[in-house]
Amino acid sequence: MATFASGSATLGLINSRALKSKPPPSPFLGKKLKLIKPSLKRITSSRTLTAITSKAELIDAVRDLFLGVGVGLPCTVMECGDIIYRSTLPKSTGLTVTAPGVALALAAVSYLWATPGVAPGFFDMFVLAFVERLFRTTYKKDDFVLGKKLGEGAFGVVYRVSLANKPSSKNEGDLVVKKATEYGAVEIWMNERVRRACANCCADFLYGFLESSSKKGGEYWLVWRYEGQATLADLMLSREFPYNVETMIVGEVQDLPKGIGRENRIIQTIMRQFLFALDGLHSTGIVHRDIKPQNVIFSEGSRTFKIIDLGAAADLRVGINYIPKEFLLDPRYAAPEQYIMSTQTPSAPSAPVATALSPVLWQLNLPDRFDIYSTGLIFLQMAFPGLRTDSGLIQFNRQLKRCDYDLNAWRKSVEPRASSDLRRGFELLDLDGGIGWELLTSMVRYKARQRISAKGALAHPYFDKEGLLALSFMQNLRLQFFRATQQDYSEAAKWIIQLMAKSGTEKDGGFTEAQLQDLREMEPRKKANAQRNALASALKLQRKIVRTLNESMDELNRRRKSLWWSRWIPREE
Repeated sequence: MATFASGSATLGLINSRALKSKPPPSPFLGKKLKLIKPSLKRITSSRTLTAITSKAELIDAVRDLFLGVGVGLPCTVMECGDIIYRSTLPKSTGLTVTAPGVALALAAVSYLWATPGVAPGFFDMFVLAFVERLFRTTYKKDDFVLGKKLGEGAFGVVYRVSLANKPSSKNEGDLVVKKATEYGAVEIWMNERVRRACANCCADFLYGFLESSSKKGGEYWLVWRYEGQATLADLMLSREFPYNVETMIVGEVQDLPKGIGRENRIIQTIMRQFLFALDGLHSTGIVHRDIKPQNVIFSEGSRTFKIIDLGAAADLRVGINYIPKEFLLDPRYAAPEQYIMSTQTPSAPSAPVATALSPVLWQLNLPDRFDIYSTGLIFLQMAFPGLRTDSGLIQFNRQLKRCDYDLNAWRKSVEPRASSDLRRGFELLDLDGGIGWELLTSMVRYKARQRISAKGALAHPYFDKEGLLALSFMQNLRLQFFRATQQDYSEAAKWIIQLMAKSGTEKDGGFTEAQLQDLREMEPRKKANAQRNALASALKLQRKIVRTLNESMDELNRRRKSLWWSRWIPREE
């Protein structure tokens, strides 16, 4: 309790002995209360507190009073100097950059943009697809006048049609309509994805819808802009191939002498255009699974080859049209493995989960190599006229299978008794040091992981020359990027082989002849011990459990997928 004396104007405590005695230091008490002696000049009356001290002095007295009884900041009372020191340091307002943080950020960005692309897929699904549905032109069955039938397959009929109302411009001329009864929803999905991601890879798709008033039940109508009727299969059946393609690409007849050099330039141009289109599909996570000359069409407007018929394609970004134990293929052009991914791979989960895991599954299985094998067979057909017929291709497949899918072994077996067409094909591929044959053998291999990718094929020295047409700016930019990212380990491999084959002593840097002979005669151990047998049994049991779980998940996902599809396909009212 504080008192004020009128004559002395001294501030103190009632218990003066407590002030005179020095209590032991306690961590719960603050610093001593400082006595304040107000100026006598300011005291005009002892009845009021304001006459004793000013406003600032009163605030100081209250503060000192609180500190005197131990009420204050914890660090001041408890004398924790280390905390006081840290609290006085300047606080950083910027982002602290560390090496582990940078590495983690780069890894995350690399994963999100790795094929088939988690981040581009998110942008495509939730931004581009939404905007496209708001502004795209819609069609219905009554808008078309059916014309000539262009083709018919197992899953649909293709017509050349025109609009019932006269087109407002030349860009809205004749169209192509495919009426599909099966896999129509899949093809609509794939064509819309391709239109947003790589429009120049496939035919110009306009719209797709489900027409349910037909007598046959539901029919999917798919609408494309008419770009041409000639497929690569039609062009290869002509005796003038590849010179007939040269006229279509260049737009005029070339007054040049015929020969394998000129033919090589034409085939090189066709392969480069086709590989650019195929790389566009693979980069967005789509595997075609039915690559063949019949599904490669020549666009008269852009004078390039494009890919068509995506009914058998699989979108591995979200798992559309992918079932582990189901394959859709043409046996004449199919790869030996027949499946684009391992049969142990489970069915796709929900779309967000499948998209997040898609880069891992893509790198583990490399499903795009399935299309690369089919592309290699088309390359063979363009070089060897005898393989352009079904009978010739089927016979070649049998011969290649007997040679364990080794093209070099096949060449050794047929070259001694080769016909003039075969010898001419080998001569064409052996131009410029055999780089054409080298590219072909890198595409047609038994193991999918050993095949080259579409990007790697475009970066191959076979395409160093321009061909018939110069590349566009974007194509040239992509090609330079492909070549910059392709690492060539051939020189290192040759160096290692030379070291291993070098005759002499270990000191000279190579194996001795005796050591090489020991390596040749070394045989693997055939007898398995008990530990290996137990491990094999455990792995077998694990595969059986995974197989059972996958089959159960497949059954559970079928109904959910059918409901999920109904949201994306427009229906005609």
